[in-house]
Amino acid sequence: MSLYVRPPIDAPVFHDADGQVIDYGNRWHGSPPEDTYSVDTHPERFAPLHTVAAALIAHLLETYDVEVEEGTETAADLLHPASHDVLRAVRLRPSDAACASLTLVFTAYPGIYMHAGLLHDFHYPVCGCDACDSDWQAEADDLEQQVLAVVAGNYRESVERGNRPWVEYAYTYPDGASSGRSRPEDLPEERLAAARHILHTLPEGWAPWPCSTPGSMISRAWLCSPRGEGSRACC
Repeated sequence: MSLYVRPPIDAPVFHDADGQVIDYGNRWHGSPPEDTYSVDTHPERFAPLHTVAAALIAHLLETYDVEVEEGTETAADLLHPASHDVLRAVRLRPSDAACASLTLVFTAYPGIYMHAGLLHDFHYPVCGCDACDSDWQAEADDLEQQVLAVVAGNYRESVERGNRPWVEYAYTYPDGASSGRSRPEDLPEERLAAARHILHTLPEGWAPWPCSTPGSMISRAWLCSPRGEGSRACC
């Protein structure tokens, strides 16, 4: 089994009006200037995310027992259509139905949308405006961490009971956790109903993806990642 390693990236460099290199991710010390909101000067700085996502897909196909479907029509897995043209979309569905599937959508922005499990979409970047000052490295870190958490079985979704339930997700990482919640009003009712039934059978969250080779040894590594130890299972 191969270990996931981020591929070499020939990252683009951008300059401001004075010819100085723009240090994305470290531009503002305090509140950003008012005129940087809703301004997206160099969205092409996120192009390396496509390379990272392609490497993740290749790694997952080599390491896990999954079915793959590729075609822009698989972008329909997203709960809400992508805001930009879809260039590529890949669905990875583990052979075990107790595992969360992943759909990675490459957009012309350029960026990545990910649909994980049943009820959650994640965007990389969430916002590329100058005020947010996001850089591709931080977005790639999040993408890799969350993809690898899903396949390790460290991802769960839930729908609370009640008239106005919360739809929730949670990731567990070796160095912490992240979670979120939203109201389901804008979710397709049929998808929400189907998800309730499935998630009720998974009280401990989604299971680890099965390895592509039967009887593969469980590694002590964090899903073959340099982030540390602590996954529920790993090929």
